[in-house]
Amino acid sequence: MKLEVLGWNDSFSKSFEVYGAEGYVPARVAIQHRSHYVLYAEAGELRGEVSGKWRSQAQGPGDFPAVGDWVVVARQPHAGTTIIHGILPRKSKFSRKAAGEKSEEQLIAANIDTVFLVSGLDGDYNLPRIERYLVVAWESGANPVIVLNKADLSADLEARRAEVEAIAVGVPVVVMSAVAQQGVDAVAGFLGAGQTGALLGSSGVGKSTIINYLLGQDRQEVRGVRDKDSRGRHTTNRRELFLLDTGGLLIDTPGMRELQIWSGHEGMQEAFDDIEELAQQCRFRDCRHEAEPECAVQAALETGALDPRRFQNYQKLQKEIAYVQRKEDPEAQRREKERWKKLTSAFKRHYKKK
Repeated sequence: MKLEVLGWNDSFSKSFEVYGAEGYVPARVAIQHRSHYVLYAEAGELRGEVSGKWRSQAQGPGDFPAVGDWVVVARQPHAGTTIIHGILPRKSKFSRKAAGEKSEEQLIAANIDTVFLVSGLDGDYNLPRIERYLVVAWESGANPVIVLNKADLSADLEARRAEVEAIAVGVPVVVMSAVAQQGVDAVAGFLGAGQTGALLGSSGVGKSTIINYLLGQDRQEVRGVRDKDSRGRHTTNRRELFLLDTGGLLIDTPGMRELQIWSGHEGMQEAFDDIEELAQQCRFRDCRHEAEPECAVQAALETGALDPRRFQNYQKLQKEIAYVQRKEDPEAQRREKERWKKLTSAFKRHYKKK
């Protein structure tokens, strides 16, 4: 395989120079298993494992390579495996908060050029979910494209398109029906030679059908969805990097029933740029957009210029991000505790006066 076909560029080449001088070779992670990786390199498909030193020093799952990563490897043909010694700097990464109470990053995929946010136009259609995916997509450093699949099941296609375009100004919106093979070529148009895309969305939105069409063969299992809510069962159980005939690459991911945001400061600015712009016009820099005087956000809500549903989702995501940051940052936790102490003291003083 030529490295350029796999997405190699001058930036990765420069980062690799010091390793190349020591006899290492580059490879790209195609599949991540529990105990090993499938790698693509100039020598072809390789079986890879992280070094023992790396494994012993890792603090958590986020320290290991992810699908899409470019890694530094040393081949050991006599042992039938390849040892991974390092990861080249990522140009983008798609992460979410890992499930559970522990504040931990789960890396989904890396070095993506275009993130395809797939939503079904059936009972699974959910505008706040699309906004959530947009925040994470912008935060990743990749360019988002919204894919509205199952157009054949929509009773009001143009209204749905208008709703999505209103919350994602400037983001390409592709309307398609993968089953009817309509509009899939528009997705392929973003995947030129050496370009990497990733399909993201909940179970049952049609990601596997899109992959099969672009590959020209049934590589991914396809299942139906439940009638009552159009939710699907997980058919894809691992992340995998596919090589397309167009010269591009596409990463398929398991359906996500829940996408908890790991970080999102820049993503919120991009996904909710209309609200962020209004906030700059508020009288107070630390305005919470509740009852403060001369609040531009509240004024926009009163005139109808800002959709209350959109603002509520904005507030919800802001609180979620702040919660994750407090758990991750001890100093932020300390400041939050101090704030609540002051509020509690003020509350007690108020009622003592009464």
